[in-house]
Amino acid sequence: MQTKRREKTIVVVDGMGGGIGVQLVTKLREAAGEDVEIIALGTNAVAVERMVKAGAHRGAAGENAIRHSVVLGDLIVGPIGIIIGNSMMGEITCPMAESILAAPGERILLPLQNEHLTLAGLEGLPLAKMIERAVELAMEHLEKR
Repeated sequence: MQTKRREKTIVVVDGMGGGIGVQLVTKLREAAGEDVEIIALGTNAVAVERMVKAGAHRGAAGENAIRHSVVLGDLIVGPIGIIIGNSMMGEITCPMAESILAAPGERILLPLQNEHLTLAGLEGLPLAKMIERAVELAMEHLEKR
């Protein structure tokens, strides 16, 4: 039995416990339905497992999986730390960050502030509002393609 080939793909990248990725996958699945494939890429198996349970079609964990699979996305969505080497308590390696930045897909990043990163000029929105806006941007981008 063949699976339906979807025209558009969103890659969600997260690490640590995958909590942000889970929220992104859930909201993206609600907004996009089954027409869009969602691939969960995580720095560890726990993050990927949680994102797949939240509705990602498939997932993979680790540096090589991220470096190899991030190119599959028309969109790459996640916290800003995914493009900063050694962020997320060291879970994002420099090669991971470089691969995400070099991938052809459009990146939609949540501007999460933390103790070693301050983004000047951004209003401090609650995480739920950031996720809502990221999903809106993703749907707008996919409609243009």
